[in-house]
Amino acid sequence: MKIVRFAVDGRARYGLLKGQTIQGIEDKPFRHLRPGDQHYPLGQVRLLAPCQPSKIIALGLNYHDHARELNSPVPDSPLTFLKPSTAVIGHGDNIVYPSSSHRVDYEGELAVVIKKPVWRVSVADALDYVLGYTCFNDVTARDLQYRDNQWTRAKGFDTFAAVGPWIETELDPANVVVETYLNGKLKQRASTSDLIYSIPEIINFISHVMTLLPGDIIATGTPSGVGPMYPGDTVEVRIKPIGTLKNFVVKNGG
Repeated sequence: MKIVRFAVDGRARYGLLKGQTIQGIEDKPFRHLRPGDQHYPLGQVRLLAPCQPSKIIALGLNYHDHARELNSPVPDSPLTFLKPSTAVIGHGDNIVYPSSSHRVDYEGELAVVIKKPVWRVSVADALDYVLGYTCFNDVTARDLQYRDNQWTRAKGFDTFAAVGPWIETELDPANVVVETYLNGKLKQRASTSDLIYSIPEIINFISHVMTLLPGDIIATGTPSGVGPMYPGDTVEVRIKPIGTLKNFVVKNGG
């Protein structure tokens, strides 16, 4: 089942994607999934980011091949950082290249969307708190990351958390292929079977630090092959059971 968030008649709504048609739902999918009577052609609405997180918790260095690429030791616990909710954009939106950076990278990832409040959950029960999964681009100003020696500024610019195009609820997160394309050329490709820390382990770890709320996003890390993108480029994160998240890179103010 694919859950979409879209703009129609001047307001945001949630719905279920069925082929090329969206069936509206009552309320929000985090409470009850009650299909409504209204149907909308997919081509006649504007897709929005599929949820509105209070926070985005992302992982660094969570693929074995990425650790090998960087010649870095495997972390002895998940390496987490936060991205602000103001960084979120959806499918088809522009990634704005900040004037303060000269190296902005794509990082394609599988993301988890939380369904209900979770605090100190066990590994065994962690997936009970997941609504579904979506594509994520953890956009990073790499030069600022190296300069600052911490990641808040480099990861936190507006438009630096591209997510979408929708939430897929029926997916095995332990073995899906994540791909990133830049201007149609494959740059990243890896299976989540190569994750250092599994999704249940990640949720368990984070929930022992902070309460996760409905709509919060966990970005599970990027595989090897990260690289720069520039104004005029098109970047796509493709996860076959979900779909394709496509965004365009533009100059600051352009």
